Amino acid sequence: MQKVHVDKVVIHMGVGEAGEKLVKAENILKEISGQKPVRTIAKRTQPAFGIRKGQPIGCKVSLRGKAADDFVSSALEINEKKLFEHQFDKSGNVAFGIEEHTDFPGQSYDPMIGIYGMDVNVVIEKKGIRIARRSIQTKKLPEKQRVSREEAVRFMQDEFGVEVQ
Repeated sequence: MQKVHVDKVVIHMGVGEAGEKLVKAENILKEISGQKPVRTIAKRTQPAFGIRKGQPIGCKVSLRGKAADDFVSSALEINEKKLFEHQFDKSGNVAFGIEEHTDFPGQSYDPMIGIYGMDVNVVIEKKGIRIARRSIQTKKLPEKQRVSREEAVRFMQDEFGVEVQ
């Protein structure tokens, strides 16, 4: 029950506007992840950026299981297996960015598409977390079942060979 594992990986591409640019981002994300992306919607209006509430401004994909592990491995290869201490939160989750989608294998630069970056969020958990999420008899998660920042750093170093600075 104390073994740490990758629960899911969320890949997010924020485009900032709907239309052709968002469709291109969705196609890229579908090619990279192998799953159909879901559009993300603006929560509030921000006139300085030309964003209205309810407008689609990005897309995301959630990966679980072996697909998540494989994606994290390839994304860390692109990131040269380097992470910083501040990229881990107190719950043990990791977030990092990839500047260009063309770094992934099979992706090449196309001037009609352009270059898109993405955010990768890795959720790290231990078994038994369901007691905090279930609808019947929800209980508080004990401290020993929570993943700490140190455990997440150690897991990423052991499992993926990451150098944490």
